[in-house]
Amino acid sequence: MAVDHIRYDILAQDALRGVVRKVLMDAARDGLPGEHHFYISFDTRAEGVRLSPRMRAQYPEEMTVVLQHQFWDLEVTENGFEVGISFGGIPERVAVPFTAVKGFFDPSVQFGLQFEEMADADDSSQAEETAAAESNATRPIAPAAAAVPVAANPEPARAPSDAEGDKSAGGEIVQLDRFRKK
Repeated sequence: MAVDHIRYDILAQDALRGVVRKVLMDAARDGLPGEHHFYISFDTRAEGVRLSPRMRAQYPEEMTVVLQHQFWDLEVTENGFEVGISFGGIPERVAVPFTAVKGFFDPSVQFGLQFEEMADADDSSQAEETAAAESNATRPIAPAAAAVPVAANPEPARAPSDAEGDKSAGGEIVQLDRFRKK
C-alpha cells in the first residue's frame, strides 16, 4: 500500500476544526444566534488544556462544556478558546486548544463533528512504517472527522461507557472502511 505523505486525514481534521473556530469566533463577537447552542467535548489530558484542580479531578479524561445560557467572556484565537462557565454553581475558567476538541455539536440544527485522535505529522518515520504495514482495510480513506447525527439533548460532561461502544450522541459513528471493497 502506498504511504500517504500528504496526510489527508490531518488536513481534513484541520479544516473541520476551522469550522469550529469560525463558529466560536462569530459567537464571541455577536453572541449565539437564534436557538443555536454548542456542546464541546474535549480531552482534558491534552497539552494546553487549562482547568481548575477541582474540574481536572472530576473529569480526568474527557469533559463536555455547554455554551448556551451561563457562559461569559468567550475568547477565541487561532489555536483555541477560553471561556468562563459555571459548574455546579461555581464559576470556572476553561481554556481548550482546538487540537484537544473531540466533538462539537449544535443540537438546535442537528449538526455535529466528531474528531479522532491522530498521530502527529512529525511522527513521520514511525507512522510511515506502521502505515506501510497496515492493510487497506484499516487505513482510512476519508477524513477522520465527520458530520454525525446528534440527539436533541446530549448529556454534557460525561464520557461514554465501554458498553456504549461506538455510539455517540444518539447516533452510531460508522467508519467508511466498513463499506470498502476488500
